Amino acid sequence: MKLADLDIIVTAPPAPGWGGRYWIIPKVTTDTGVVGYGECYASSIGPEAMKAVITDVFARHMAGENPENIELMFRRVYSSGFTQRPDLTVIGAWSGLEMACWDILGKDRDRPVHALIGGRMNDRIRAYTYLYPRPSHPLPDFWANPDLAAESALDMVEKGYTAVKFDPAGPYTIRGGHMPSMHDISLSVAFCQAIREAVGDRADLLFGTHGQFSTSGAIRLGKALEAYSPLWYEEPVPPDNVAQMAQVASAVSIPVATGERLTTKAEFAPVLRTGAAAILQPALGRSGGIWETKKIAAMAEVYNAQMAPHLYAGPVEWAANVQLAASIPNILMAETIETPFHNDLIKGTLTVEGGYIPVPTAPGLGIDFDEDLARAHPYTDDGLHLQMQEDPIGYHGVNSFAGGAPVKT
Repeated sequence: MKLADLDIIVTAPPAPGWGGRYWIIPKVTTDTGVVGYGECYASSIGPEAMKAVITDVFARHMAGENPENIELMFRRVYSSGFTQRPDLTVIGAWSGLEMACWDILGKDRDRPVHALIGGRMNDRIRAYTYLYPRPSHPLPDFWANPDLAAESALDMVEKGYTAVKFDPAGPYTIRGGHMPSMHDISLSVAFCQAIREAVGDRADLLFGTHGQFSTSGAIRLGKALEAYSPLWYEEPVPPDNVAQMAQVASAVSIPVATGERLTTKAEFAPVLRTGAAAILQPALGRSGGIWETKKIAAMAEVYNAQMAPHLYAGPVEWAANVQLAASIPNILMAETIETPFHNDLIKGTLTVEGGYIPVPTAPGLGIDFDEDLARAHPYTDDGLHLQMQEDPIGYHGVNSFAGGAPVKT
């Protein structure tokens, strides 16, 4: 069996668009007719340019190869052009293609992917969700309203979720780390207080930021939140500055989590060595795929750290996250996004039940991907998957952050 053909589907989730502006799904077919799907979470270039990168990586390093040879193909990609260092875009392309190889191998052997990477350690995976607005909640008001966030949190807890994430501390900007405004600190405290009062001890609070603070600013904000005992403080400073993140981790009692913007074990290893984070959040469509992230999880074991795979993408990456999570002992939880489009795109084959994701037993990634539905929603905009604010934040009022997605009409 050899890898023979590549097609790339770019699909745009309809309103409200949770999960980003578009999802890039490589479809790989073998010479024996077995089809595998993956998902590339790389947002630094547009989807048309990314399609060209994926095509080049497949043609140069994978076409004609046995899909079993994951390690060989990874080393080719990682070493391409005399690099042997993390490359966000190239490894992003590889990550989706690698998922498709595992999907192929599982289908060919009639086994779920987790059975091929160490077997089943966990029958179900604890899920967490970002706090999205109810249909009745006004936008953009929701993103800066603690009472509405508390209502959403209570809804999620009633559905069985035991952890909810929110990020009221203002937007990320191209300017790097900044000092939070007093308005943003006060709003962040108000969110934690309102949500904690609404859910009590029924759920963990996951405080999200996006690397937007200076080291001293992150410590200042973290200290203000400690009374509400969040389970994690996500990416408090820019992710490339591991030493400064370690400084935050040592100064604040809230566990630090990071990883959605990191790729390969080469970037995760310093995080563990310096004690910068106790919780790793790889996005498998960027971190190197299933096998590379399995190695990252093994490194985390040595440092007594846990894994919480990130998801701001589509359901194919979610399926890969779940297959990895099923096979490792140090899984904490996995992010989920429940929208009708996420569900319909995989025909309901992966679900959240009572706050947990049952590990699928179907072959490959365990999902039934609806290719026709994906192609019926082409991406026609020109924005990137996620975009950063260029203007600096202000200090005369709240700096509202609209949940990582534009309002669609």
